[in-house]
Formats: sequence, C-alpha cells, structure tokens
Amino acid sequence: MKKYLLFITTCLTILFMSHTSNAADNLQISYTLSFPEAQAHYVEVEMDISGIHQPFIDLKMPVWTPGSYLVREYAKNVESLTAWNGSTPVSARKINKNTWHVMPAGASSVKVKYRVYCFEISVRTSFVNVAHGFISSAGTFLYPAGMLTNSSTIHIKPYKGWDKVSTSLDMVGSDPFTVHAPNYDILYDSPIEVGNQDVFGFDAAGVKYEVAMCLGGNYDKERLKKDLKKLVEKETEIFGENPNKRYVFIVHNYAKGGGGLEHLSSTVLGATRDAYATEAGYQRFLGLAAHEHFHLWNVKRLRPIALGPFNYDEENYTTDLWIAEGFTNYFDNLVIHRLGLYSTENYLATLCGDINLIENSPGNKIQPLYEASYDAWIKYYRPTENSANMSVSYYSKGSVAAMMLDLEIIQDSKCKYSLDDVMKYMYTEYYKVKKRGYTDDEFKQGLEKFAGKNLDEFYKKYIYGLDAVDYKKYLGYAGLELVDDRAGLNEPSLGITLVANINKPVVATVLRDGAAWVDGLNVNDEINAIDGQPFDPATSLIGKKVGDKINLTITRDGLPMNLRITLLKNTQVKYRIVSIAKPSAEQIAVHGKWLKQ
Repeated sequence: MKKYLLFITTCLTILFMSHTSNAADNLQISYTLSFPEAQAHYVEVEMDISGIHQPFIDLKMPVWTPGSYLVREYAKNVESLTAWNGSTPVSARKINKNTWHVMPAGASSVKVKYRVYCFEISVRTSFVNVAHGFISSAGTFLYPAGMLTNSSTIHIKPYKGWDKVSTSLDMVGSDPFTVHAPNYDILYDSPIEVGNQDVFGFDAAGVKYEVAMCLGGNYDKERLKKDLKKLVEKETEIFGENPNKRYVFIVHNYAKGGGGLEHLSSTVLGATRDAYATEAGYQRFLGLAAHEHFHLWNVKRLRPIALGPFNYDEENYTTDLWIAEGFTNYFDNLVIHRLGLYSTENYLATLCGDINLIENSPGNKIQPLYEASYDAWIKYYRPTENSANMSVSYYSKGSVAAMMLDLEIIQDSKCKYSLDDVMKYMYTEYYKVKKRGYTDDEFKQGLEKFAGKNLDEFYKKYIYGLDAVDYKKYLGYAGLELVDDRAGLNEPSLGITLVANINKPVVATVLRDGAAWVDGLNVNDEINAIDGQPFDPATSLIGKKVGDKINLTITRDGLPMNLRITLLKNTQVKYRIVSIAKPSAEQIAVHGKWLKQ
C-alpha cells in the first residue's frame, strides 16, 4: 500500500511539474508596492496572479541575492502573508523556510498580500524609512516555483512626498511608477530606489547613464558627470563594447558609508556623504564606482559557469571568485590610474595595500586562493575573530594574482598583449559566442593563449597552492621591487589587535604563532597591567626586548587572571614598491605597457 501511494504521489508530482512548465507562460503576474508605515520600516506587497490552471502554486523567496555570496534568509523579514480570491480567503501556508503553498480552490486568479520589514542598511538589503525606500528585489518579491522565466509588472505607490523611482527596469508607458521585468533573473538583479533622490545623467559609450544620489552629499555634480563618463569609456575600451542601453548608479550617502553591489544594468554604492570634497575621498568613490561598473562585464556577463542560471534556494559554489572579484579589484584602481586621477606612485601604493594585507594575514599560509573562492559562502561573509588566521581575501590576493598574470603576459608577449586582451577575448568567446559561463580550465586556457605558454606551474603555486609570491620576479619585469620599511627591526610584540572605539583594552584578534597565541592570551580578554603597571597599548612595551618574559594581569569572563608571556618578534611587514636603480630597456617597455595612461 505504501509503495502504491508513493507511486501515485510521484505521478501527481510529475504531472504537476509538467503542467506548471506549460502553464508558466500563461500566468500574468503583477506586484503593487506601498509604504503606509514607512516610519516603521515596512513595505507592503500585493502580488496578483491570474491565468491559474493548476491546483496549487508554491511561492518562493530567494535565500540570497546575486553578487553577494551569503545565504541571508530573506524570508525572515516576511510577515502576515495571506491569499485571496476576491474577498474570499484561500489557503496559504508555509511549508519550509522560504516557500508558501497556495491553494486557489479552483480560482483562476489570486491576490497574495504580505509585509516585508526593511531595516538593514547595506547595498544588498532593503531599507525603508520616511526619507526613502530602497528595495532589494530578491528580498521583496515572491516567485512561483519553477516559473523563473515569467515576466511581471511592478506598480509603486510612493510614500507621501516621494516623487522619483530609480531602477534599471524599463518603465511601462509614460508612468515612472510602473516598471516591467521580463523574467525573475532580471527582476532579482534590478534594485529599486524610491524617494527624492537627486537624479542626473550623461551619455557614454553609446549608453544612457543615470546617477541617483540619495540622502544628500557635498558632491560636485558636473565633475562627477565628467569623470564617470571617462571611467565608463575607459572600461568599455577593455571589452570592446558596452552591452547596455541604459545603466543606473544608485548611490546611498551616509554619515559614514561604503561598499557596493553589482547588477546587470545598475549598481548600488554606499558612500560617505561629506567625503567628496577631499581628493582622497573623491578618488575612493570613483574607485568603488569603477569596481562595480567593471562587473557589468566581469561577473554579470563574463562569468564562472556556476554563476547562472541561479539556484535561489541554496549556495551556488564556484572556485573562481578570485577571477570574478579579484580581477575586478585589480582593474578598478588601474582604470582610475589610466584616467590620470592616480599618479603612478599613488597607484603602486594602492596595489601595495593589497600586498601588505595579504602578507600580514597568517591565513595566507593556510587557505589557497581557489578554496577562498569556494568557501566565500561560509567564511568571507561570516568573519570571526579567527578569520585572519585561517583565510585569505579572494579580493586582495585575486588582485595580486591578476597583477602577476598581467605582468607575465606583457613580458612573455614582448609587450604585444596584456590582461586586457584576455578579458576581451573571454568576454567575446563565452558571453557573446558560446553564451555561457566558463570553467576553471577554460579561463586558464584563455590566459595561456596570450601568455604563449603553459601556466600549470603558476596555478600549482599560487591558485591551488600556498607558495610565497615571488614579488621580485613579477615586479622585476617592470623594473620595480618591494622594500620593507620594517626590515631589520627586532621589535617585541604580543601579536594581538584591540577592539576599536572602546575605552578598555580588550583583545579583538590573536594572531597565529604570535606571543599571545603561544602563551594563551585570548580574544575578549581585558588587559589590565603588564608587570604590575597599568596597561597602555602605546607605551607598555617600550624598553622591552624580544624574548623578555612579562606578567600580564587580565580579566577573563569577569574573573581576574595572571599570565606569563614570552614576547616574540613583530613579524608584520610594511612594503613599498619602488623603481630599481637602472632598469633595462625591456623593463622600461614592460612598465610603459602595464601602466599606460
């Protein structure tokens, strides 16, 4: 009997899935967003579904958003979901963490109503208050299971006083508050900003660009238009075309902000409201814009094969984020340099920032670059007090790997090719011709095509392995070298960092193999005294030597303790990139090809 029931259930499931597939194109779906309680950080959603022929519909919410590799469980913010046939309620029950089972009871249309709490400030999560509404689509719009190809229309009822909508979704007719999404992949890759943002635009590379500046700021609109236009055109040169018809920069200006998230035809940037007036702050903003805009090619179109079509129910693993993010991290500052906004010295200093970050992270000797990519879902976006000891940033180390490969290609091709040529070739070959993502080996073959040689040894050492980077070799191609300003110092160190912005000296990080690591000083310990004298992080080790044994008085979990610690050498480096004394003609040529302007 059990076998018979299982057989019947399986047949019904297959029949339903087949029917769902056939019915998907017949569903008409629209949403209405309203903000009657914006002050309490809610958006209310009405989802109208018509053309229903199946006995039930499962409505799902993604658990993550493309470009941000962490399961965020967006359904946690959904409340009060109900379904209606006219004025008659129909069954709508939750069957797992992100799925609601709706039974239309024979009706051909239903209205599903729910509320979403929006109070997390980031480029990847929705935020609503009386000033504006930022809608992260993956955390707002439910979709019918198995029907990601369905189109939908979104009607927006703005909160009182809001008069603009900024999104890369196409407007329906002449109504700026009604937009259309051709499928759910595009909807989930198209955030929506509603409010009173300052909107201005420019044309670049044959594309209409819109900038939506939200929440004020001391920016110079004309300067931004001019420099963003140059940035767009400089990045377009690398790939040979700009695939958009329209592109939107949504910029959230906060008292202190940062971060960005790329999308197919838009990006969301977090910026510091009053930083535009300083040259350093302005350059940081342009660097962020360059990074996220570069993604419209690298990731959104030229992509690892695992990153699309997406499974919105779980992690989508790839070992190639060191290319997707690391290469983008490399090109963003390089593009700013090519615009003439970074001097060569400034550019090399930013590059050296990545090198110092890597070489001062013990995890660089623990986690290979490919593994850092794969584990982004569980490590990079979930940092702990031990992250620096066990992992490495695929952004920073991927950027350094890109630098090494760029210099290798320039050197081996006698300045005929560079990494620019690889990116253009891969974009054309896989996005335009093959219309799919690349595998690990296919990207390696693309690099080898322009390097003119096998890169097995490079991958063995630096992508899959933990070999120390041969900076002398790679920088030497361009007549450069690393200088460590800390070389020759024999300073003692506890090997810790302290929690910032509090009055007490509380341990934030214990670095692998440092004095605290070896002798048992822990994260969250409060250091009270060294050798009976009150602890001062700026002065307490003055006069101490490597090898000295000190007595620490600490508080751990509210209890006093004494620790005996042997001071070890501070192994942190502080590198600079400098020119060698007498570069050869070949080195000068490589340098010129690499840092062209």
